[in-house]
Amino acid sequence: MNRAIAVWLFFRALRWAAWVFFFGFSVCFWLDRAPWLTGFGHLQHITEVFMFFPAVIATFAGFLELMMRERASIARPEFGQLIPPKITA
Repeated sequence: MNRAIAVWLFFRALRWAAWVFFFGFSVCFWLDRAPWLTGFGHLQHITEVFMFFPAVIATFAGFLELMMRERASIARPEFGQLIPPKITA
């Protein structure tokens, strides 16, 4: 495995981890809002970080994943495929 494929796999894992964290926190917040709000019903700063940064990180990791896939010259992976084959011209 060359370096470009390793970086592509890193961004792929980062994207999936960020989306899992985002949706997991969304469910946690939906089930019990009280610990994440102030006394006035406003979001705490850490709540805003947990809500917005994972989605932004996942989006940009997806862009970087696409860039590295082109740089590694590998085909688009099929569902469940970890490392797709190289593109043959």
